[in-house]
Amino acid sequence: MDMKAMYNLSYGLFVLTSSWDGRDSGCIINTAGQVTNEPNRISIAVNKANFTQELVQKSGRFNVSILSEEAKFETFRHFGFQSGRDVDKFADFADCRRSDNGLYYVTAGTNSYISAAVEQSIDLGTHTLFIASVEDMEVLSQTPSATYSYYQNSIKPKPGQPAAGGKTVWRCKVCGYIYEGEELPADFVCPLCKHPASDFEKVTG
Repeated sequence: MDMKAMYNLSYGLFVLTSSWDGRDSGCIINTAGQVTNEPNRISIAVNKANFTQELVQKSGRFNVSILSEEAKFETFRHFGFQSGRDVDKFADFADCRRSDNGLYYVTAGTNSYISAAVEQSIDLGTHTLFIASVEDMEVLSQTPSATYSYYQNSIKPKPGQPAAGGKTVWRCKVCGYIYEGEELPADFVCPLCKHPASDFEKVTG
């Protein structure tokens, strides 16, 4: 089985935001879409390891900011490579506003946002699938949405070459993090983007 076939599915990229008990947070997700038109519903899938998943679960509300081709890598780093359990992602983040539901949405490098209220959740093991009714939405710009392919080719920095000298390294295919060693532990998780060992490729210097 060639797992790379999954990369050819068409994914968008989004900043998911929520809040509970005075704590705001957000994370990057790549699974959001409309599931019904009347009534207007969307679905999102969120990794349970993300603090934002916990906030959505508790509050029952969220915003999805749709990232555009103008998005900078720093936005992905800010919302994707650190945990809201450890840092307040909105403490010094200026490119945001609160929508009518009281939650933040991202205003730079996005073309729309959608506010929604959870109707049901489905446990998918590592992820939770939330089905939610749309409460509000707004178009912010006409810039095309950033697909996962566009992110890989045009936004994500190209990783530097590993050091020469015959070293064996493992490179994260998502963010470019380098792990040095002959073998990558099967339970290894990327410290930057939190992707598992299956998303690493072996590179020999």
